[in-house]
Amino acid sequence: MSKNLRYAVILFSICAVCALILALANSVTAPVIAVHAEETRQAALSEIAVGNKVGQEEALDGKDGIVSRMKLESGGKLVGYLLTLKGNGYGGEFTMMASFSLDGKILAAKMLSDGETPGLGKKSEESWYMTKFIGTGTKDKPVPTSKGMLAKADSDAVSGASVTFGGVSKVLAAGSAYVLSAGGAK
Repeated sequence: MSKNLRYAVILFSICAVCALILALANSVTAPVIAVHAEETRQAALSEIAVGNKVGQEEALDGKDGIVSRMKLESGGKLVGYLLTLKGNGYGGEFTMMASFSLDGKILAAKMLSDGETPGLGKKSEESWYMTKFIGTGTKDKPVPTSKGMLAKADSDAVSGASVTFGGVSKVLAAGSAYVLSAGGAK
């Protein structure tokens, strides 16, 4: 056997063993990761519903980052929508959930998954981050889509993470507009 062929067989064997180990690790961790993601989603649902009953999830086309919706009801009456939103930040795609009243006002929002930079864009996962959006989204009080629309303290808090802030505000504004077009208050 030539020297090069022997090296090729050795390298192929090493690659095959590594691929087998990675496949085994994936088969063990994938179900655990899926369970954790669902637990995170369920916890977010109860938090974002703000005391309202959540209806069945309806998949949407993903236009403007709106992936799905669930009706929010109180006393058997439609009071708003809970939307799953996808947007783009500095670290790539993120997924979040937000609830809206029928007039487009943001009631609550929570980041579910993202790849943002630790210490900067990762702030979007913290509960205080979304408070700057709560109560916005109406005709009188639009969603802040630029740092100039924020109070100085809030603007300073998102400094260094402008791309993340822009992505979050963009999908929240799209969610607010969607709720109005889906039968919200006229």
